[in-house]
Amino acid sequence: MGKSTVYFTDFRCPVGTSQLDKLKKVCLAAGIKNIDMDGKFVAIKMHFGELGNLAFLRPNYAKAVADLCKAQGGVPFLTDCNTLYPGSRKNALEHLDCANLNGFNTITTGCQILIGDGLRGTDEVEVPVPNAEYCPAPKIGRAIMDADIFISLTHFKGHESTGFGGAIKNIGMGCGSRAGKMEQHTSGKPAIDLEKCRGCRRCAHECGSDAITYLNGKAVIDYDKCKGCGRCIGACSFDAVYNENSCANELLDRKMAEYAMAVCQNRPCFHISLVQDISPNCDCHGENDAPILPDIGMFASFDPVALDQACADACLQATPIANSQLGEHLAKPDWHHHHDHFLDSNPNVEWEATLDQAEKIGLGTRAYELKRV
Repeated sequence: MGKSTVYFTDFRCPVGTSQLDKLKKVCLAAGIKNIDMDGKFVAIKMHFGELGNLAFLRPNYAKAVADLCKAQGGVPFLTDCNTLYPGSRKNALEHLDCANLNGFNTITTGCQILIGDGLRGTDEVEVPVPNAEYCPAPKIGRAIMDADIFISLTHFKGHESTGFGGAIKNIGMGCGSRAGKMEQHTSGKPAIDLEKCRGCRRCAHECGSDAITYLNGKAVIDYDKCKGCGRCIGACSFDAVYNENSCANELLDRKMAEYAMAVCQNRPCFHISLVQDISPNCDCHGENDAPILPDIGMFASFDPVALDQACADACLQATPIANSQLGEHLAKPDWHHHHDHFLDSNPNVEWEATLDQAEKIGLGTRAYELKRV
């Protein structure tokens, strides 16, 4: 495989030109008009931000991409799947409320919003990945797989588990159903917080394995029967069921790449990443720390692997911001310098494994040519 082309523009805007104009321009330069969208459903995958977090992409950017799709005859919709952890996006109703409170609705974005894996995170499709080593049949939100065309609109940032959250994470983890997220995040099974459990029996009703019974009014999981699908997590309204076993970071990275392959294979795809508000951690947090690096720009490509590599390289070449998690780490006299901004921000990560696995299974290439728009 030869080099892929990644298109880039910075955030500088002369009077009379907006960042939305620049976003459309970089998408057009990267070839989004080469996709036949006429009369076709276009899933635009993005993160709506957890309540309390302000680092997520503004809805204005989503509208710019949706407008491009509609100009080409497409029928776009914004989408994301429910979360594994308790929070403001753990079922479709709360997820849509969260999106609306964060500014995403049909007026601000110009298109509909669908939660990809349904009300409780159980509406999924198993998608075989021929070259997979870890996840041969990823569980992807049904609405996402029903779309004819897939576009990822990513807020590129740091991440406490994967080093950075780029296109592959937005696609692989973000498009996984609740069971899919369980498969990526853990090789274990859910647990019960007895102090929070109210004995309502919703988790037992949702469990498809008859693995949950009750003792003294509290839920008990039979781990011999439990399949680790995580449906009980979404069923609980009191956050009493949770995921306690986090998968090792490198294994998580490689599973995530295979999930991204499941989403992207066998249909037209296009990928956009905005490298701005580069928070040290995921937008799934109910807060966001100060950016670790200055805003860099907008990137677009048909290749998500090359796109992530280009964004990562741009971040590694940037100057850290002193008053940030990264800056504070680097300022410590006894700090072990990794000479890698992602590692120096979150020293437990293994971010290159994502790109290595993605390239290995044919999702794209890490070799790229950067063209400035």
